[in-house]
Amino acid sequence: MTDRATRYLYLARHGETASEGDGSGLTAAGRRQASLLGRRLAGRPFSALHHGPLPRAAETARLVAEQLGGVRPEPCEEAGDFVPYVPARDELPDDSAEFPLTYLAGTTAQERASGAALARRAVERFTGPVPGGEERHELVVTHAFLVGWLVRHALDAPAWRWLGVNAANAALTVLRYTPGRPPAVLLLNDQGHLPEELHWTGYPPRFRF
Repeated sequence: MTDRATRYLYLARHGETASEGDGSGLTAAGRRQASLLGRRLAGRPFSALHHGPLPRAAETARLVAEQLGGVRPEPCEEAGDFVPYVPARDELPDDSAEFPLTYLAGTTAQERASGAALARRAVERFTGPVPGGEERHELVVTHAFLVGWLVRHALDAPAWRWLGVNAANAALTVLRYTPGRPPAVLLLNDQGHLPEELHWTGYPPRFRF
């Protein structure tokens, strides 16, 4: 028996909402996505189900938990909707710096500071091997930005590279943290549990494949 064991971290963006900006819950399609995600994950030995505090994440987690049995959704700020990192211009490639800088220009100093703090806490809470000799499976129902941030962290990419790692509604990403090995991205933005008409919601139409 070793003093650390493998962690499997399952990341899922919340289901579809009518509006991302008004704190609304899920649409009928979003509720269906959440239930199907739960069915996809049924039988996994989850020890925890974390979710962000906003209604769309909380409702998704509740519907997923109904399919799992034995695990209770727990809200946490680290799974919330925040900007994890805002790069300076000199961190970015010259030929593509303008888009991310424009995209993030509206974030306030307070949002940048609180987002950076939550991003550090998310890494501390959700990543790395776990203490003890038994592997752990944890599910986090969250938002696209945190999925991108944790995938970037697993790949040891530059901090700004969370930009461009996107997640569709109710899509599944799985990261593995094994002692003595680099983190592994086992799944990324997988939507195999959803029928075609529920694929790619949360993406602009031109980016749906």
